[in-house]
Amino acid sequence: MRSHSRRFVSMTAVLAAGALALAGCAKGGGGGAPEGAAGSSQKPLENKAVSAISVGTADDSTGPAPEVPGAKPGGTVYMIDRDDFSHLDPGRVYINYNSSVSALFTRTLTNYKQDDAGNIKLVGDLATDTGTTTDGGKTWKFTLKDGLKWQDGAPITSADVKYSFERLFADFITEGPDYAESWLVPDPNKPFRDQYKGPYDGKELDTIETPDDKTVVFHLNAAHPDFNFTVAMTGYGAVPKAHDTKQKYDKQPWSSGPYKIVSHVTDKSLDLERNENWDKNTDPIRHAYPDKFHMEFGLQSQQTTERFMADTGNDKQAFTFHNPVAPERVQEVFGNADLMKRSLQGLTPFTTFYNINTKRVTDVNVRKAIQLAWPAKQIQQLQGGEISAGKIATTVMSPTVLGYEAFDLYGKLAKPEGDPEAAKTLLQKAGNPTPTIVYAYNQTPTQEKVTIAIKEALAKAGIKVVGKPLNAGTYYDAIGPVDNKYDVYWGGWAADWPTGSTAIQPQFDGRQISDNAPNYSHLNVPEINSAIDKANAATDPTEAGKAWAAIDRQIMDQAAIIPEFYQTYFGLYGSGLGGVRFDPIQGEQSALNVYVK
Repeated sequence: MRSHSRRFVSMTAVLAAGALALAGCAKGGGGGAPEGAAGSSQKPLENKAVSAISVGTADDSTGPAPEVPGAKPGGTVYMIDRDDFSHLDPGRVYINYNSSVSALFTRTLTNYKQDDAGNIKLVGDLATDTGTTTDGGKTWKFTLKDGLKWQDGAPITSADVKYSFERLFADFITEGPDYAESWLVPDPNKPFRDQYKGPYDGKELDTIETPDDKTVVFHLNAAHPDFNFTVAMTGYGAVPKAHDTKQKYDKQPWSSGPYKIVSHVTDKSLDLERNENWDKNTDPIRHAYPDKFHMEFGLQSQQTTERFMADTGNDKQAFTFHNPVAPERVQEVFGNADLMKRSLQGLTPFTTFYNINTKRVTDVNVRKAIQLAWPAKQIQQLQGGEISAGKIATTVMSPTVLGYEAFDLYGKLAKPEGDPEAAKTLLQKAGNPTPTIVYAYNQTPTQEKVTIAIKEALAKAGIKVVGKPLNAGTYYDAIGPVDNKYDVYWGGWAADWPTGSTAIQPQFDGRQISDNAPNYSHLNVPEINSAIDKANAATDPTEAGKAWAAIDRQIMDQAAIIPEFYQTYFGLYGSGLGGVRFDPIQGEQSALNVYVK
């Protein structure tokens, strides 16, 4: 969904230059323990060491993954969560929830390996290492491991990898990342689908070579020294040509990982069983301790929280990818030492915000008035406070991104309840003292309450809010079209790597506006587009960070989004499970080490 041509010395250099990368498990937000939690062993986030991402070696890329102490095979693990997975075809995966489950059955050339101390390395997943380049990142070579097989026992070959990238050009794949697609065509400044239509008409992409069954070589149109990070994204997962069912592949993808899908009832359940043709000796990051996973959808956070607290029956063997502790239960859980023993907490790489549709709300003063009137504190309280929701955000970039600078153009931290009088002044300046905005939101109990708070707060400034509830399972499909009929709608973003490029360009480069692309605010400001190009050309990581921070201010001055939270995660799981871990890459619970006690 994006195109960029970032150039810098190396990803390792960027991350070693003082980047605040990813936080390990700790109390989110750093606001101190709440009432009733004086005996908790949790520490404020800012006192927790922050883990950096490094590039691993070929030895780091070998399997099997280190054994989890006390783990044993067998049993069924249950997963309870709010939504079904909106997409499982790797080419259509860009949401963290979809990526988390995909890790059980979709493998990529590279991936991330986390140790017990929370340190993270990029390692070879299907590949023997993280790839090699001899020309600064314009040409990348990957060698596949021995023993890789699909769920039917057929070998995974370089031709499969090549095909997996080619099919991303098909017109039905619009939801996933498009870094590689833009880099594998001759002209990165022209739409990539105008230059290649995909493999379904029999044509191949000549910028990907497969000299033998184990070798794949990518010829990019410019140097991208971090391409080995790009191909770690689920969106570049392997798909076999022999089993590509096009649109139908989204519901039951073919497995290259430790589990395979045996049943998927939309909006109800997903069942996984062992993939007997997965070889643990090829895999440095995954285990396959449980015999089965049974996943159940349609449960709100309050329901899952109560079930985890009760800890009975199959719920003892249950976890959740995404659902946090319900806001109403945060204080109770934090004050219960037994519950805290099976809790997970951490700073996620996400900043949440509300997009303002600049194609519909065209007057910047009206957009700024919405900012000023916005009830940030009330929204935070309704979602459980700083512990479960996160710190009130005032910028585009998260504190986890290199170059992040703290600033607050709209006085949110000074007046977090909103400043209706200042908003009225700007509306008078705009000549529109009583505007009406259409606010689209996920139809959940918490968001219904948030919507009421937004309506009441903006009404004090003279702004009428018309609420439009959307189905949570297809929310992004509804707000994705450029011609959507909404003025303000929630979103969230994490940099694909901890740099300003992947935090800012996908969302605010006006040249990348298209249906289902990440520029949900539809911001298109030539000065910002030009500044993005200059920041991408910076080779020094410190200077690049400063450039992205300056663009952050430009975007906030345009009032294209209303920052919500630097998001934290606080969740529970059942007492009968071990190996449940917080995944700082996805910002939610991971199933890769889980086992039944």
